[in-house]
Amino acid sequence: MRRSICCVVILSLWALSSPVVLAENPTITEAQREFFEKKIRPVLAEQCYDCHNSTNKKKGGLALDWSQPLRKGGDSGEVIIPGNPDESLLIQSIRHQAEVEDMPDKAPKLVDSVIADFTKWVSMGAPDPRHTQPTSTSLEKEVRSWDDVRNDRKKWWSFQPITSPEPPKVNKADWSHNPIDAFVYDRLKQQELLPSDLADSHTLLRRVSLVLTGLPPSPDDVATFTSNKDPKRYEKYVDTLLGSKAYAERWARHWMDWYRYSESHGSEGDPSIAFAQQYRDYLIRALEQDVPYDQLMIEHLAGDLLAKPRLNHETHINESAIGPAHLRMNPFGYGVVDAYQELVAFTDNQVDVVSKATMALTVSCARCHDHKFDPVSQKDYTRFYGVMISNRPATIVVDSQEKQR
Repeated sequence: MRRSICCVVILSLWALSSPVVLAENPTITEAQREFFEKKIRPVLAEQCYDCHNSTNKKKGGLALDWSQPLRKGGDSGEVIIPGNPDESLLIQSIRHQAEVEDMPDKAPKLVDSVIADFTKWVSMGAPDPRHTQPTSTSLEKEVRSWDDVRNDRKKWWSFQPITSPEPPKVNKADWSHNPIDAFVYDRLKQQELLPSDLADSHTLLRRVSLVLTGLPPSPDDVATFTSNKDPKRYEKYVDTLLGSKAYAERWARHWMDWYRYSESHGSEGDPSIAFAQQYRDYLIRALEQDVPYDQLMIEHLAGDLLAKPRLNHETHINESAIGPAHLRMNPFGYGVVDAYQELVAFTDNQVDVVSKATMALTVSCARCHDHKFDPVSQKDYTRFYGVMISNRPATIVVDSQEKQR
């Protein structure tokens, strides 16, 4: 009798445990395997394995490098509920809607298409063909090479050449007078919104003046504009504003913000930067004279080395030679103990400012390792750094040769 009961218990336990074993290693179709290998594994390898692996680091008690620990979960419990993505902590964390930490940690949120892939994967039961625990060597092989990562990042829209898209066709010709209007009207239509009424002359004048110069129009400008019947009066007024000193002063301030304009070095001593105002005035003159952007870039990086510099024949100044002055506008330590370390910090700041101002890239983040987000390698940083450290602070004469004679 006892033997029979024992057999029944054992058989019952086997029957109860069998579904668990099958759930841990579900049958995977070829289509599911392909989806995982193309859409899920590369993201896990690039974004998750560093902190969640079963060989050397299991943050939060969670390993994501093979199927068993992934299904088991971590200190917060199960992270995936097959077939139910909305209740799965993994999906909640990458959507940035969970009570646990947002993931990936210390990185931008995954793009919507990747989140959609993970949601679809969990919805189909989270099929995972990784049934054996990986070694540290096999994990390293899974992580893509830097060249592959950079090539993928270079495909982002922000790194593509600018093209001229075909304006959408709109059926409101009386409102849409140019291609930009067509894009605006098309988006308004998508949002089921009606365009605003046309602004009156006084309102239009005030808006454009505030945007371009930061100043309201003068009473004389308003009177002249409202009484002018020229159909091109608005375009002509805009041209007048673009050629004004007020416009140059307003937009030079933005430029100076990008390059961290300052008249002193900061720190306890806060020593003054000699002739800093020369750079400020140089920018205002350049914008007022409509100097091309590429010319300003050349002057900012090597204006003092140009064989044919840009000369101001009214003031007899070598304008180009003033361009690199922004490189001196840098925090400078007080009571320096380690001169070389100060030089490194000074140069790194130059790399940081120039790359952000000209390319909107944080190249300085690649100082110690390949960039975590952008297609910038540590080698790229070192090359940039090498150019900057070859500079030497100096006070130079910017009078033209004509004036010096």
